[in-house]
Amino acid sequence: MTGHVFVDETKEKGYLVTAAALVSGDLAAARRTVRGLIMANQRRIHFHKESDQRRKQILDAVVEIAPAVTIYDGSGCARRRQRDACLVHLVADLAKSGASMLVLEQDDSVLDADKKLLYRTVREQGCHEMLVYRHHRAHEEPLLALPDAIAWCWHRGGHWKKRVQPLVEAVHVL
Repeated sequence: MTGHVFVDETKEKGYLVTAAALVSGDLAAARRTVRGLIMANQRRIHFHKESDQRRKQILDAVVEIAPAVTIYDGSGCARRRQRDACLVHLVADLAKSGASMLVLEQDDSVLDADKKLLYRTVREQGCHEMLVYRHHRAHEEPLLALPDAIAWCWHRGGHWKKRVQPLVEAVHVL
């Protein structure tokens, strides 16, 4: 993975962290594409609330944007350690890849814990000078729609999973 990485989690039927990476030069066009999909009555795209017709339209755009996706499955860890285990593994991968920005969907219930974990982990991995991390609400960063859509499809299975499978470069079961 290189460039910017956008992360969302799924807690349904286990625990997954989905990371969608884009190179810096593709960000502006990708944001324009996603913003163009947001309807007048929406602040953001939230994939599970969309109709199947809209999901197909959104997935067409996601596939065209073509993020490099890695899925971290923390289901094998104790419930209270799943998020931490996934984020530690993610940061280790980002340190190896040279990624410069990590954007996580903000969840106020874990924000302080995330900040402490990320502060410690980027230093342990030796990437604190190159990797910046931010928490944003989904309506503030349209590209958070990418991991949201991909995670939903992955969990849903069937033809939805097949649709995004070519984007998924790795699945790490922790």
